[in-house]
Amino acid sequence: MRVTFGPAAPQTQAATEKSGYPMPYRTNEDLPASVAHHLPPHAQDIYRAAFNHAFEAHAGDPRQEDAARRIAWAAVKRSYVKVGDNWVARRGDS
Repeated sequence: MRVTFGPAAPQTQAATEKSGYPMPYRTNEDLPASVAHHLPPHAQDIYRAAFNHAFEAHAGDPRQEDAARRIAWAAVKRSYVKVGDNWVARRGDS
């Protein structure tokens, strides 16, 4: 299955879930609840940018969405660490 980016592609996470295929996230509001409700805004920006880049880089890979998710979380973990239930910036990052 080929995913298109542009006017024909879904614009929200809800539309993605209904259509059954993933998409890059246009805004932080489009991020999955597991990301949006747990990460601070800057960490959400990092996740979104990394996911979108990895999603495009892995086009055609049957594990495209999984790879993009893993890469996005790795990017977040380079700048943030989870302390208890909160994600906090690593020292020297902001």
